[in-house]
Amino acid sequence: MVEIKEELQKAIVELRKDPNANRKFEQTVDLIINLQKFDVKKTPLNTFISVPHKIKDKRVAGFLEAKNSHVDTILPEEFKRYSDKKEIKKLVNHYDFFIAQASVMPKVATTFGRALGPTGKMPSPQLGILMNIDDKEVAKLKDKINTSVKIRVKEPSIKISIGKQKMKDEDLIDNILAFYNSLIKLLPKERDNVKNLEIKFTMTKPQKIKLR
Repeated sequence: MVEIKEELQKAIVELRKDPNANRKFEQTVDLIINLQKFDVKKTPLNTFISVPHKIKDKRVAGFLEAKNSHVDTILPEEFKRYSDKKEIKKLVNHYDFFIAQASVMPKVATTFGRALGPTGKMPSPQLGILMNIDDKEVAKLKDKINTSVKIRVKEPSIKISIGKQKMKDEDLIDNILAFYNSLIKLLPKERDNVKNLEIKFTMTKPQKIKLR
């Protein structure tokens, strides 16, 4: 693991030197994990992995029975507004993540399922459905959402945003290693299923990380 850490440090230094790293906007740090000897159909992966450092403040909306100060709230009596396809599309595009109170989930599924399902934004028992709604629980869930990465593997290559350019090198490395170590536990052959890693900024070419 020490070797991977050193490789990641070198790669980040090189990325920061890349002329394309100097743009007028803050770039995302992307992690690409290329898999081998892995059958996507036999081992579908659709889950959340937690990382130690917040990647970004995600825009979160909640389908709740009462207004909550921690998230933009959509009450059940407001659901009828989203029978308009344009309105529901705007809603789905505006937010990164949706949470829901368990008691309103059947109505959420009926009203929003077709729009949220294909985008992977449907509130999930893994991370997003609460039995009891109080300020402490919603704030706690929101913090967890901001340090979680969702993966839906459809091909033998996983691409996710693992951080932002302004983050410290050590924080980016912590996030990458936390994600990598959690992921390999989900793979049938663990490390043997991983061919290599690559990291890049939005506008740079990827840096390859050798694992052996």
